[in-house]
Amino acid sequence: MEGSTYFCFRMKRIFTLITILISISLIGIIVIQYSWLKNVVAIRKEQVTFKVQEVEYEVVENLVDVKMRLLPAIPQDALPKGAPEELLKMLEPPTLAERFTVAEIQKSIAKSFEDNGLKGAKFQFAVISNSNNTGFDLATPEFKKYYEIGNVDTVNYAIHSWPLVNLSGDEAVSLLPDETLVLITYDMQDFVLRSVGWVILAALLFTMIIITAFYLTVRTILTQKKLSEMKTDFINNMTHELRTPLATIAIAVDTLKNEKIIGNREQLLSIGQIIKAENARMNTQVEQILQAAQLDINQVLKDKKPLHVHEVLGKLEDKFALQVAEKNAQISFALLAEKDQVLGHPVHFVNMISNLFDNALKYSKEDVDPIIKVSTKNEKNNIVLTVEDNGIGMSKETISRIFDKFFRAHTGNVHNVKGFGLGLNYTRKMVEAHDGSISVQSEMGKGSKFAISIPLH
Repeated sequence: MEGSTYFCFRMKRIFTLITILISISLIGIIVIQYSWLKNVVAIRKEQVTFKVQEVEYEVVENLVDVKMRLLPAIPQDALPKGAPEELLKMLEPPTLAERFTVAEIQKSIAKSFEDNGLKGAKFQFAVISNSNNTGFDLATPEFKKYYEIGNVDTVNYAIHSWPLVNLSGDEAVSLLPDETLVLITYDMQDFVLRSVGWVILAALLFTMIIITAFYLTVRTILTQKKLSEMKTDFINNMTHELRTPLATIAIAVDTLKNEKIIGNREQLLSIGQIIKAENARMNTQVEQILQAAQLDINQVLKDKKPLHVHEVLGKLEDKFALQVAEKNAQISFALLAEKDQVLGHPVHFVNMISNLFDNALKYSKEDVDPIIKVSTKNEKNNIVLTVEDNGIGMSKETISRIFDKFFRAHTGNVHNVKGFGLGLNYTRKMVEAHDGSISVQSEMGKGSKFAISIPLH
């Protein structure tokens, strides 16, 4: 027993160490991935900023080229030096606002963004003539609004002004209208994130896979640990339960060798009855284990018949009369359900309720007479059966495991209550087989309350 305890303690320490190491590794991977993604976003942001500058250069060059093509077809030497200002004004070509529409220039700028890998980038623009002090010659509908916002929010908005002139110094070139392009780019952070979105999603996906794998690993280890504990408890319980009748039979057989007993017919019969009773007890225990292993839920579903819950409770009251008297217990019934007919298996339905009675008597306090309250009521189209006792109660941990196979609530001395921990597990399976549900409320030292809800037939 000490060796088993040491082994469990050692396994618990190893499991804790593995969990800590995996957790540290997982946190490290997440931190490294976050740092890597942050660098990717920063690099992409620099690339986008550089691309935006290239687009602006390209747009300005294109517009200047268009203006150069609009120069009057007059040889430069034919234009006298110091020509009158009126003559130069008469020969001045049309402005961009007079030559193009907003949609045409907007389409040209959008194409430049697309050609440079920035398709979908958001922008607003305006063309301003330096001789026009009243406003914009040409502008997108929302330019003014974004211009005002951009002067305040310089992080998410970038405003650039580009003069649309060719500074060659020629008289003919001086005929070009003096204009300025104002270009506003905004929401580039969103554009950057969208452009690296697949990288972020892939990183998040693989991180989630790692976290899921870690979770499944820990859960599997905990499940295996739980199964190991259940197996150990079951073996200990079974060993004790079988050892007791075997020891009794061995003592009885040794007693039969006594010459005084051999000549006493009544004592021989009494010892024979003891051996028979202990043999029957062992058979019952073995049968209980075999039934739990071979329980066929489909067979239960096939053999259902109409049953009246109140009649079943009456039979159980008679069945437990001797145990109730032996324990000096009190059972009260409050059968308030007006409808009590259900569709149930004639054997398994009785057994599942019987287990609740049996537990209420088993887990009673040693110095307090058991009080068991049984009640029924109708809720919607169900009948709810409640079995409440004033026994030792259960902790929250015990409640969470009470329906597990082979689990037994310890009562100080683990063997002072007979059984293999199959009763409530069987009860839950039978309740579910009858399309019902079972719940439990309990508090240490104050008793337990089981409630079964079964659909009416």
